[in-house]
Amino acid sequence: MAKSSSSSSPSPAAASAATTSSAPPLPASYEAALQELEGLVAGLESGQLPLDQLLTGYQRGAQLLKFCRDKLEAVETQIKVLEGTELKPWVQE
Repeated sequence: MAKSSSSSSPSPAAASAATTSSAPPLPASYEAALQELEGLVAGLESGQLPLDQLLTGYQRGAQLLKFCRDKLEAVETQIKVLEGTELKPWVQE
């Protein structure tokens, strides 16, 4: 019996999983993520990056942005618990 040719090439889902598993891990803190994100933005804005690095940098930036937003949302939720159900506006003194 002959093997099918589709068994020798990875499925799109497997290729996608392999791509995401090689991505760098998310930073340990909001501050570290923000620092990395600021560096990426500076590199993207410089116009000096090759096209491949632009795409990679944009993708990493999107991951970091989601990470930062999720962290901020989690802190906001914790503050709501501490302050009651309504988050009061912050007034700078």
